[in-house]
Formats: sequence, C-alpha cells, structure tokens
Amino acid sequence: MGHKNSYTDWIGRSETAWDIVDESRVERMYATLNMMSPHQLLGQAIPSLWHWMFFASVVPFSELGADGHPERGGFLPPVDLARRMWAGGRLEFTRPLVVGQVIRRESTIKNVTFKSGRSGEMVFVTVAHQILDDQGILIDEEHDIVYRGLASRNAPSPKFKVMDELPDFSMEVCPDPVTLFRYSALTFNGHRIHYDRKYCLEEEGYPGLVFHGPLTATHLAKLLLSQYKDVLLIRFQFRAVKPIFDTHAFMTHGKGQGAGAYNLWATDYLGHVAMEARATCKV
Repeated sequence: MGHKNSYTDWIGRSETAWDIVDESRVERMYATLNMMSPHQLLGQAIPSLWHWMFFASVVPFSELGADGHPERGGFLPPVDLARRMWAGGRLEFTRPLVVGQVIRRESTIKNVTFKSGRSGEMVFVTVAHQILDDQGILIDEEHDIVYRGLASRNAPSPKFKVMDELPDFSMEVCPDPVTLFRYSALTFNGHRIHYDRKYCLEEEGYPGLVFHGPLTATHLAKLLLSQYKDVLLIRFQFRAVKPIFDTHAFMTHGKGQGAGAYNLWATDYLGHVAMEARATCKV
C-alpha cells in the first residue's frame, strides 16, 4: 500500500484558514436540521458542532478526484486507499461561536498510523485544530480520518455492537436525501457517497447514500441539548462504529452518568451501534 514512510512525512504540517460566522449559513443550518431559527441571528451563539460548516477547502472542479473529494495530497497525505471517512474526534469548547464573528482555524497533522483489520489495511490520520477569534481559543479539536480499501466480496462479516444499557431519552432521525444534499452543500463537501446513489452502489458497494459522520454527531449533541436546554457543552468525544445509510431511519439515544456526563449513541434500524459519544456539560 503506497509508501507508508512518506505518509508519516506529513506529520507536523500545518495550515491556517479564515472564515466568518455568517447569518446565511447559520440560518440554513437551522433549516437543514428542521429547527426554528431566532428572528435576530447577529450576535447569537450557534449550537455546538455547527463549526464544521466553516473553513471548507475550496478547490476547482478540475482538481477533484473521482470520489468528489479534492485529489490526494496537499495538506493531507496522499493515502492510496479508496475510501475516506470521519472516524471520530475529541473536542473542548471554551467559548461559543457567535454570528458575525471573524474566526480562524489553525490545523496541524498530529499523527499518521497504520492498522490491519478484518476488512484489510487502514490508515488513520489525526489532525489537531484550534479555532480562535481575536480574544483567543474558542474550540480545541482532534479530528480522526480513516482511509480504507473497498470491501472484498469474500471479506468476513463484521461483528456489530449492540448497546446493553437502556437510554434515558431517544429520538428518531430520518436520513432524507434532501437533508444529505443540504448538509453537503453547507459544508461544501463534494464526496459523492452522500448524494450520488449510483456511485455508492456501483463504485463503493454501499447499499445507499451514506449519512455524514459529523451530521450524526451533530444529531447526538442536538438530542442532548434538546433535553437539557440550560446546560453548556464543554467536552464532546465521538467514534464512528459503522455507516448509516438513507435506506432506513435510525435512532439517537442518551443516558446520564452523573456529574454532568452523558453517554450518547446512535443505532441503525437493526439496533447495531453506529456511533458512540460522551459529552460533559456544565449547568
């Protein structure tokens, strides 16, 4: 698989991006998540995890790969495995993002690791992000990206996890293709697995459109904050376990652990865990 040593040469690379928390995108995210937008947005704090719609990489169409992503290389290492997806992340929130705020993101590749599993070789890239304004840090984040090959027809069936604890609260999510298109548009994400059904079925062997990993995490945070409107999210970590597709509704669940901690998880229509998360809140 490629030149592994050359991938580790990317460790330590950094880049800086600038953006603004504009009213237009925030209002459209409210609509995408089917939430009522405040009448006056300017100066309002935006919900946790909505920062993922900012700092999108903007590249010409001619520089996109067959999967709709920017061609491999540049800031991220040119891993020669067909599938690239969010694997998880860890976030600490110091202050909320506010509509009208000018923000910047300083990103550094923290680590590149190689693993072999039941489904073949995988490469994990961890990127550290700091989001700041002119007063200092807003969010500290570590973002895990996984690269893997296409699934073999002869690969053994994976073992799926079923959660053995009962939730305190739950909510159903219907992964409509329009929602996937809108979220892709808001985040300027050209990855074809989220909107091109023919590509999903014929090129990557998926049974349907893939629900965005960060959107699943956003729904988990939304579930928690809809239950406890007066709490402030200060830490959030999540791990993607298996993909969710637009072919069936899925469930988000939460359970309190005491001292402001909550376990959150998403399950597909078969009850298999698709994402696990842990949130820490301050009242």
